[in-house]
Amino acid sequence: METIIRNMIINDVIKKYPQTIEIFNDYKVDSCCGGGAPIETTAKRDGIDVEGLLKALNEVIGEGAAKGR
Repeated sequence: METIIRNMIINDVIKKYPQTIEIFNDYKVDSCCGGGAPIETTAKRDGIDVEGLLKALNEVIGEGAAKGR
């Protein structure tokens, strides 16, 4: 399983792991206008805890892998 890291592009992450959209929404990350930028860039711009966001994203994709997605 791949790990989501700070320099990954938001829209690429959403395409590969659709279940992450909920996390981006929960953290109020702009995946529309900021979706073409790296996670860290958009999160910092929006005042979001990058480490917390990355942890949540990786947890949700880990759950998907455990369920056989």
